[in-house]
Amino acid sequence: MSPAEFALFQEYIKEQCGIDFNEDKSYLIESRLSKFLIKFQLASFEELYRMLNKQQDAGLAEKIIDAITTNETLWFRDKTPWITLEEVLLPAYINEIRSGQRSKVRIWSAACSSGQEPYSIAMCIDRYLKRSRVQDVTLAHFEILATDISSTVLTLARMGKYDTISMSRGLDHEYRDTYFQQEGRIWKLAEVVKDAVAFRQFNLQNSFIGLGKFDAVFCRYVTIYFSEKFKKTVFSKIANSLTEQGVLFIGNSEIFFDYKENYEMSQYKNGAFFRVRGDSE
Repeated sequence: MSPAEFALFQEYIKEQCGIDFNEDKSYLIESRLSKFLIKFQLASFEELYRMLNKQQDAGLAEKIIDAITTNETLWFRDKTPWITLEEVLLPAYINEIRSGQRSKVRIWSAACSSGQEPYSIAMCIDRYLKRSRVQDVTLAHFEILATDISSTVLTLARMGKYDTISMSRGLDHEYRDTYFQQEGRIWKLAEVVKDAVAFRQFNLQNSFIGLGKFDAVFCRYVTIYFSEKFKKTVFSKIANSLTEQGVLFIGNSEIFFDYKENYEMSQYKNGAFFRVRGDSE
């Protein structure tokens, strides 16, 4: 891939999904798009770009974004968000449901990839309710929305089926044995967990208004691929999508310097999360 070809795809990808690749990532674009040169028998990436703009192949734009999008994901990635969910948020949510202050809790897993994060949320909630012997509040009181730009990973996520390698990445035996059934080399997720999550294709560049309001948003390890300007825009739009006292979780290794405009940082057991400011809107 020549520098000129890289520049073409760099700008295209940035426009389509907000991902901002530096020049030292040209090898990544080249490696992920090479299969299209082979498939269409093209001589150069410039030809692929022209084909893309002429829309000579239905769905090519989506296939390009699917190929470029990083879909790295784990079960229960980082420990602290789940501790915060169980020990800080869930007790408060349950009390509010019981007192009639709310009828449900809405949680959004943005850039959910193949479903590990939203399913982790559902399993965490369900296990907490059972361990705490809560009977008047159920998983049905929690509405979990999971979105991703890639239709391919969403198709996999909706199936709720995972191979042995995927199962070994962050999922302990207690969760596995409680919520999965092994069928040969595939592990099938329990229907109660699958039914708790609604999947939807969504581009973070679009308006968030149609998604409604959320009590908690997990937007983790996705904005690291965005420009600083777009990252700020996304976090600002999330703030406007949160209910009063709503919470944002980002990745433990991510840095969020300018949060004070829209959020207040809270810390709990070595983990940080961000509550929306009352004047953020």
